[in-house]
Amino acid sequence: APPLMALKAACAAAVTAGTTVTFFNMDDEEHWPASASHPSHTVYPTEGGCIGSTFDACEGLAQGESFEFTFNEVGEWSYHDHLSPGQSGIIIVE
Repeated sequence: APPLMALKAACAAAVTAGTTVTFFNMDDEEHWPASASHPSHTVYPTEGGCIGSTFDACEGLAQGESFEFTFNEVGEWSYHDHLSPGQSGIIIVE
């Protein structure tokens, strides 16, 4: 099963390139996972998302909703909650 990242708290995970990570909202508030940094979302190096990088849910996720992203680029990729930018985490892709 792919790694599951809860959006209620900051998380860190190490995965291999090509892994799909699921960001799941377990909170009663909306969360919008996206590449750092706020508000440009350009740290993950693939262009074409709704704001910057393709690592971007492009909308707030309600409780029980999820967003999946496949990490193909090796590196350390910070992400944040676009609706609460102080909440952040990191995905380490090896």
